[in-house]
Amino acid sequence: MRGKTIGDQELALLQYIAEQETASVGEVAAGFGESRGLARSTVLTMMERLRGKAYLTREQVDGVYRYAATGEQDTVVQGAVASFVEKTLQGSVSPFVAFMSHKAEVSDQELAELEALVAQLQSRRREG
Repeated sequence: MRGKTIGDQELALLQYIAEQETASVGEVAAGFGESRGLARSTVLTMMERLRGKAYLTREQVDGVYRYAATGEQDTVVQGAVASFVEKTLQGSVSPFVAFMSHKAEVSDQELAELEALVAQLQSRRREG
């Protein structure tokens, strides 16, 4: 994870921007910040922190800075999940599996992803 930590709010912001592909501070403040009670200045500060950590880039287009995720999002998400599993679940994914088994709705896509992951893990175990 490049040794640079990222908080839950920053992770959510990074994911929001990645979904938009590019976004201005104003667009992010309206689409992400308002629903969370974040002022435009707070959103800007968070975006600049993420840029400082090399998770966002910015480019001036028609006089407005447009921000984009650098592609490090997958690494960031993996690090956040690993940290959650280690710190909150004491290194065990069993509580997560139990949660998923009781979740009211699992989409076909989520189920397919879980099945593919299990198949991949089983394949690795056979090879090792």
